[in-house]
Amino acid sequence: MALAHTGISVELREILLSERPDELYAISSKGTVPVLELEDGQVIDESFDIIMWALDQTNTDWMEINPDQQLKMIHANDHEFKPWLDKYKYHERHPEHTKEYYQEKCDAFLSNYNEILKMKPYLIGEKIQLIDVAIFPFVRQFAFVDSRYFEEKYSQLNLWLQKWKNSKLFNSIMDKYVQWGPDHDPMIVSFTCLLYTSPSPRDGLLSRMPSSA
Repeated sequence: MALAHTGISVELREILLSERPDELYAISSKGTVPVLELEDGQVIDESFDIIMWALDQTNTDWMEINPDQQLKMIHANDHEFKPWLDKYKYHERHPEHTKEYYQEKCDAFLSNYNEILKMKPYLIGEKIQLIDVAIFPFVRQFAFVDSRYFEEKYSQLNLWLQKWKNSKLFNSIMDKYVQWGPDHDPMIVSFTCLLYTSPSPRDGLLSRMPSSA
């Protein structure tokens, strides 16, 4: 969403993680997505670093309100909440605890977000900031596991989530793309670089910055 917000265009390569092409490993040995290759050959293979790179290219106002607090919240989300979320989503792979145990661990973070949203329309104040964009995908994943539980427990967070799901920004990036192959013509989308992605959280996107960027 950061690329879409900034108006940056990319050559988009949508792939399946079950069929990772050699071209993906050629630019990043990690083989993970998203990964962004710039025109000068620089490779950015972490989602947050891609977001920050995109914001640095423009005069965006997503870091206008309390940037230090935003970064602190994003760090907690990525390094504390996300590991519990992954176990909650795939609890059958982690039988050392119950699904409800992992759910409770996630609740500690979501309850805080819900309380904030009782007082403010967004997570850091009166307008959309990076923290909202960064956390939205993870809240969406949590809600998908048990939507009834989520909607009943987190009324304000659910309203915030629905607002994002119905937003023009989010829906502008939800188009379905043809799986990329080495014989395909370049597909440039605006949102300009080489970006590998995937059609689902389990799959991925590789992308390159075009020369017009």
